[in-house]
Amino acid sequence: MLEAIAACHRRGASAAYFTDFRYAARSWQGFTRRVVAKAEVVRLDERAPRSNPRFVVTNLRHTPERVYAIYCARGEIENRIKELKHDLALDRTSCHAFAANQLRLLLTTAAFALLQILRRPLPERPRVQTLRLWLLKIGARVECSVRRVVVHLAQNHPWRDLWRRTALALGAAST
Repeated sequence: MLEAIAACHRRGASAAYFTDFRYAARSWQGFTRRVVAKAEVVRLDERAPRSNPRFVVTNLRHTPERVYAIYCARGEIENRIKELKHDLALDRTSCHAFAANQLRLLLTTAAFALLQILRRPLPERPRVQTLRLWLLKIGARVECSVRRVVVHLAQNHPWRDLWRRTALALGAAST
């Protein structure tokens, strides 16, 4: 951490260092395990630097940077599963018929895929529940004609600009 703190102050930007070591907790009954450590100091905007140490117990033989990247990717997958389950109620299979529950799962999965497409152009990568609130659960007036669909949002809609940027990034025509 001391090296990361020094590098952060020297560069004026975030800094991270990786290492690994052997460790044995008392409850592990004498077995030592490999621990990968990430010593990071995060500096955002005009805020004060903040220490962000992370540790992963592993048996993988890759470099510490690669091991940490693997575990971060796994964590991202777990977050997507959590979004499916909690934000879109994937586990809600309360119908008595198998086909009805199967259709419910299929529709939930399709909704999740569509939300991932909506999330792609956004720089902040919000959760599915946040996306639903920002872009879908809003009042709007929709005009349909032969050639186009026009969505009119309220003038004071808090995420109007985000909605517009997302629509334009996905191929909507500007008016």
